[in-house]
Amino acid sequence: MTAAIPTIALVGNPNAGKSSLFNALTGARQKIANYPGVTVERKAGHASFADGRPMSLVDLPGSYSLTPASPDEAVTRDVVLGQQAGERRPDALVVVVDAANLDNHLCFALELIALGLPTVVALNMLDLAERDGLTLDPAILSRELGVPVVPTVAVRKRGLTDLLAAVDGAILSHQTQASALPASPPSDAALHQRAKAIARAATLSETPVRRWTQRVDAVLLHPVAGFLILLGLMFVMFQGVYAWSEAPIGWIEGGIAALQGAVDTALPDGFLRGLIIEGILGGVGSVIVFLPQILILFLFILLLEATGYMTRAAFLMDGIMAKVGLSGRGFIPLLSSFACAVPGIMATRAIPDAKDRLTTILIAPLMTCSARLPVYTLIIGAFIPNTNVGGSPVGLQGLVLFGLYLSGIVGALVVALVLRRTVAKGTAAGFMMEMPRYQWPRLRDVGIALWQRAWIFLRRAGTIIFVTTIALWLLLSYPKVPTASSDSQVDYSVAGRIASGLEVVVAPIGFNHDIALALIPAMAAREVAVSALATANAIDAGDDEEAMAQSLSERLQGRWSIATALAFLAWFVFAPQCISTIAITRRETNGWKWPLFMVGYLFLLAYAAAGITYWTAVAFGLG
Repeated sequence: MTAAIPTIALVGNPNAGKSSLFNALTGARQKIANYPGVTVERKAGHASFADGRPMSLVDLPGSYSLTPASPDEAVTRDVVLGQQAGERRPDALVVVVDAANLDNHLCFALELIALGLPTVVALNMLDLAERDGLTLDPAILSRELGVPVVPTVAVRKRGLTDLLAAVDGAILSHQTQASALPASPPSDAALHQRAKAIARAATLSETPVRRWTQRVDAVLLHPVAGFLILLGLMFVMFQGVYAWSEAPIGWIEGGIAALQGAVDTALPDGFLRGLIIEGILGGVGSVIVFLPQILILFLFILLLEATGYMTRAAFLMDGIMAKVGLSGRGFIPLLSSFACAVPGIMATRAIPDAKDRLTTILIAPLMTCSARLPVYTLIIGAFIPNTNVGGSPVGLQGLVLFGLYLSGIVGALVVALVLRRTVAKGTAAGFMMEMPRYQWPRLRDVGIALWQRAWIFLRRAGTIIFVTTIALWLLLSYPKVPTASSDSQVDYSVAGRIASGLEVVVAPIGFNHDIALALIPAMAAREVAVSALATANAIDAGDDEEAMAQSLSERLQGRWSIATALAFLAWFVFAPQCISTIAITRRETNGWKWPLFMVGYLFLLAYAAAGITYWTAVAFGLG
């Protein structure tokens, strides 16, 4: 009778190098499918012991615990317990741990060892741990855990022969107990204490750099000091958006003005000249001038990610998010939404709980995406004085921008709290995260990422914004106002008449005809609100050289009150999102119910916020 081929399961935390070890052992001899009834990927392959005997290897999804918090973790638990449909219980486990993160990884390893299956620990990525000055003793670790421990470097195929020999020995020496299951799982607190004690015992030495990292984390991850530092970094970031962008914005504005002058001189008065000067250069150009501010904002974000700080910011925010019923898993999708809500909403697929995921999708548009930045900076530049606060080095314009971003975050948390107690009722599910090593950013990588962001913005300006602006210019230019009419061209045009109808709805919250005109095309893309204002003002200016010489900010100062400007800013903190965001929400929620709900509640919030802001400002004499 032929003995069954043993099945070995590779198990471990995410980012332990488990997949690299699986690939090193199996090579091309692997098969990828899904487990029955779920969308979780199943990776299986074949390898051989030293004497040529075959084995079957299964790479289980990364997990932090046998108490699942996601479909992936549920599959891992069911497989190792022999409860997964269509899957034989493994004959042995290879627990892969990151040598540089023993404290965290040993918690799960202890749970797995307690199952009673033949188990071998692969002490992986030992080279990186040693590079960071960490010296470990595998013999001590083996003694403390009670199972063989084999040092490995999976990406370099080091230690694989010893690992397979240890697995073979563990299977041969093990007294089979096929039905053995743990009576009750040990408590999380006991696991963490035991894991830390074992990690300390197995650590022979560590460099001052590692100790320095731990001391820095003690400050940056402190619930009070760490959060204040996070707010401080955000504050500096928004100050820099204004302080560093003045010169390059001036260069771009000068270049656009020169192009407009050249076109004005070269072409006769008519359709083409108006299209280029008022539509293309006046409309699209008014958005492009904000590229320096967008790049400065992303430079800060990229540097924080590259240094390893962003994960620590997620750790700090996890506690706050839990208080409003959100999981820390939602931090990364919400962080992505600061660039654009579309990838942020798509990233919610990693959230296992359906109600938690829905809540994160519904509040993602409240994160201030980069498309809002041109609107914010235009209005702030026009109506907020470029002065410092109380003689301090703190700029008032940067402070207002910081307040707008903070308002979006606070608004999102409040909405999440309401949703988690009503339409998406549920409680927060905790999760574990590993802190990456601190490191200096690679300037080349940062430069490439900035170029990609610039290209995305310019491509958007050359497609969505361009097409929308040209369409708006046509609607603003026709029909032509009769010579005897007292109306302006904008008021007489098709777009102007539509705006006059909408103005009736938004007038109670302080909005004027300009804003009513800008709100409709802004549904295509947030930045179009700026190009719409610029195009309308360019058409109104006509051949008035003095008016044409003024910037859009200068023209708005004479047409809007401060109360109206502040209300417009408040509107854009909460305003319903662009068409792309609505479309991706529909796709991710499989219907129109939740996208329409999202648009409805955001419209009500935006209207209320703008109204309260306007009425308050008027009460203080700013109307």
